Amino acid sequence: MISVADLLTNNRVPGNYFATDAYVRGDLEMGLLENRQGDRLLALPETFIQAIYAGLEQETGQASRLVLFNCGRWWGKSFYTRFAEQIGDYYDVAISEMPMVEFLQALQQCWITHGWGKIDLDQTYQHSGFLVVKVWNSPFAKLAPQKDQPVCHLEAGALAAFFSQLSGRELHCVQTTCESMGADCNRFVLGLPKRLEPAETMVTNLDHESIMQQLCN
Repeated sequence: MISVADLLTNNRVPGNYFATDAYVRGDLEMGLLENRQGDRLLALPETFIQAIYAGLEQETGQASRLVLFNCGRWWGKSFYTRFAEQIGDYYDVAISEMPMVEFLQALQQCWITHGWGKIDLDQTYQHSGFLVVKVWNSPFAKLAPQKDQPVCHLEAGALAAFFSQLSGRELHCVQTTCESMGADCNRFVLGLPKRLEPAETMVTNLDHESIMQQLCN
C-alpha cells in the first residue's frame, strides 16, 4: 500500500512493473531483447516450440508429458524467484505482503508481456482447497499436436512450482481443459498432490465442472 508519507520522500508513483512498453527493450542492430533490469530475453519461434513437442514425442513417447511437466517445474521455480525479486525491488514490498489485487495485476501483465497469453485466477473452489488458473491464447496449446487430452504440461509444471513457492506448500497441478481440444480456455487446477491425484485419470472422460465436483466431494 502506498502512503502519503512515501510520496513525500519518493516522488514516484509506481505503475505496473511489467507494462510491455517499459519492460521490454530491444536493440534492432544487435538483435537483442532485454528487460528493464538489463537481463536478456529470449524469443521462441513457433517452429522451435513445435520441434520440442515433436522431438520429445519421438524420443520419449508417453513420457514426454512427464518430461515437459518437470521442465516446467524447474522453469516455474526460476520464474517465481525473478518475479518476487523484481516486484520486491520495484514496489518495496515482499510479494507475500502485496494486496491480492496488486499481485494479480502484476502477474497478469507479466504473463501478457512475456507472450504466454492471458492469465486469471478462479477462486470458486478455494474453500475446498483448490485454485483454478485460467489461461487464454497459450502458444503452447496453439502449437501442440492434436491430442485427446490436455497438452500444456510445461505450463502445468510451471504453475505448480510458482504457487508452491508462493504458498510455501508442495502443490500439484492438473490441466482439465485445453484450447487445443476446442475449449474456451486452458484450465489448471492446483491443490495438494494426494487430493489432486484422482483428477489425472478424469481428464479424458469428464468435463471441468464434473471433475471439480468429484474432487470437492
